[in-house]
Amino acid sequence: MNLPGLPTTDAAVLAGAVLVALALDRLFGEPPARLHPVVAMGHYLGAVGRRVSRAAGAAVPRPGAEFWGGALGWSIGAALVVAVASGLWTAMTDLHPLGQALLLGLLLKPLLAWRMLRDEVRAVEAALGESLAAGRARLAWLVSRDVNPLDAGQVRESAIETLAENLNDSVVAPLFWFAVAGLPGAALYRFANTADAMWGYRGERGGRDWTWAGKWAARADDVLSWAPARLTAGLLGLLGAAGRWRALGAQAGLTPSPNSGWPMAAMALALDVRLAKPGVYTLHPAGRHPQAIDTARALRLAGRVVALLAVTAAAVCMGKVVA
Repeated sequence: MNLPGLPTTDAAVLAGAVLVALALDRLFGEPPARLHPVVAMGHYLGAVGRRVSRAAGAAVPRPGAEFWGGALGWSIGAALVVAVASGLWTAMTDLHPLGQALLLGLLLKPLLAWRMLRDEVRAVEAALGESLAAGRARLAWLVSRDVNPLDAGQVRESAIETLAENLNDSVVAPLFWFAVAGLPGAALYRFANTADAMWGYRGERGGRDWTWAGKWAARADDVLSWAPARLTAGLLGLLGAAGRWRALGAQAGLTPSPNSGWPMAAMALALDVRLAKPGVYTLHPAGRHPQAIDTARALRLAGRVVALLAVTAAAVCMGKVVA
């Protein structure tokens, strides 16, 4: 790989780093919060967000100022993240390729999170087995919507939707941008996705109004997630919904987001279940209402996507060895 301003890195080193990162994720999960770069990104975004947004209910004298303040805060944070990631990447370019792969994998791991996503979705299903109230409470850890009106089926639908959407956000997209632009690409994507999660709201959240202050963050995440979301949908379709390709585009377009509908629609079609957000959209309405077995099937399908990414990375490494 040789992008302007970035060090040259062999494709096999990048592929080896992917294998290391996925192995570390499987074995250990997330690093401690004090060492987690995404936690640090969140601290920055929280501090800056309080300055660029206004208190909920306050007047909007200058929406343009809020918009450009959010854009500037986002851009400074993104530049810092890319600079740190680029510096770390450059510092290891003189190492043996094996050392580069190990260190890059260690640095890449916190930028993806398959094990945590899998475990949290499993926990929602386990909590539902105890009671509806427990299922709602566990789902609230994963989603920002009001969970109190949801029945058991809607809790399960929301958990499967979250699995599909975050399979892209937490696994496929970071690896996509790592393949495109190395560690700086993966770090930039993770910053953008975290900023969207914290700022990208059309209205109030956490006592602040993000209508204008969060627009830049939301649009930046839309741009960076466009290709990975469709790749995620393609992988889900390849492994589980190959016979329903024609319906995918139409179903994906039913959601307000230009991207999240793709992996969610692919998951709904692969499982042949309906997935809905009450009052907003219904994906694959002809499908069954999901049952506990469908959560397990969704987790297996998502796991196969992750395994396919690992196999692809391994193939790149083996191809280099053979060559």
